[in-house]
Amino acid sequence: MLQEFKCPNCGGSVEFDWSSQNMKCPYCDTEFDTEGLKEAKAEEERFSSDRASFEKSGRMWQEEGVRHYICPSCGGEIIAENTEAALSCPWCGNPVVLKEQFEGELRPDLVIPFKKGKEEAKEMFYKHLSGKKLLPPIFHEKAHIDEIKGVYVPVWIFDAEINGHMSIPAFRTTVWSDAKYTYTRTSHFLLLRDGRMEVKNLPVDGSTKMPDSIMEPLGPWKMEDAVDFETAYLSGYLADKYDVDADESSKRVLERAKSSVEKRLSATIGPYMRGPGAHSDISMTGGRERYVLLPLWILRTKYEGKDWYFAMNAQTGKLVGNLPMDKGRRNKYFLLAFFSCGLVGALISTLVQIL
Repeated sequence: MLQEFKCPNCGGSVEFDWSSQNMKCPYCDTEFDTEGLKEAKAEEERFSSDRASFEKSGRMWQEEGVRHYICPSCGGEIIAENTEAALSCPWCGNPVVLKEQFEGELRPDLVIPFKKGKEEAKEMFYKHLSGKKLLPPIFHEKAHIDEIKGVYVPVWIFDAEINGHMSIPAFRTTVWSDAKYTYTRTSHFLLLRDGRMEVKNLPVDGSTKMPDSIMEPLGPWKMEDAVDFETAYLSGYLADKYDVDADESSKRVLERAKSSVEKRLSATIGPYMRGPGAHSDISMTGGRERYVLLPLWILRTKYEGKDWYFAMNAQTGKLVGNLPMDKGRRNKYFLLAFFSCGLVGALISTLVQIL
């Protein structure tokens, strides 16, 4: 049930190294590509005399919501939530992959390996704090990272065709005058618009643990970096399996595409002014979905007894996360802006009177 990747030279646990894009032993510094490690693993399993005891050491039993495993390295108990698929033993720290979480329909099609390391995540966090004028000074001075972890998040990548039909109430106003009167004529219309939009590589979060408000701003993702899935890429990181399936995720595709389609169709009304009460009908046809694991660094810091979380795209380095606001500074800048606008208004009024 549990899978470890061992160094063929020294027997230490091997992890995926983002900087070399290879598997690397932290004990003897030997590097292997994923193919070479698979061959070494197959050789070990073929000739190992204690294969049966190894399988027994990875036995598993379940209870509601969690699964219990025995670490094949130290014999310690590992408790994993039902969605967890890669983690570390809490006793010896060795990375393990829960193989049954990636079997059959649960096996991802692709994975984007980590391209940014832990130190780069820390650097981006402190860069994210700089220049924030409404940030409490003490937060910037005392901000320290309490926890940082590399996580593979399950997503569905969609390619599809979005079809849109829209009826838009609109009007045109014409104004003219003669020597005595000014006339206004308003003509009303119902504009019908149809359009088609192609969606490629649109990611939709497949995990209820990861809020959409974090995942969606982290894009775009460069799918040209994606490779065929192998469990070796997960060694040394955390990973979850999806708990939102493709059918449910497709609804989110329509939600995200709806505003884009409506905006593009509305932009075609030319000289007409848009009125209230527009109606749209958006549908999705054809296309395909792929199950992909995307790399993130999750950072946590504490301020005034509250945890603040940040996430970094471990492929591009983009970082997102909310920050606390200093109410005193906020009020100060609001009053400054208010009085500045009032002063400008007064100057304009004085100039008008003079002229």
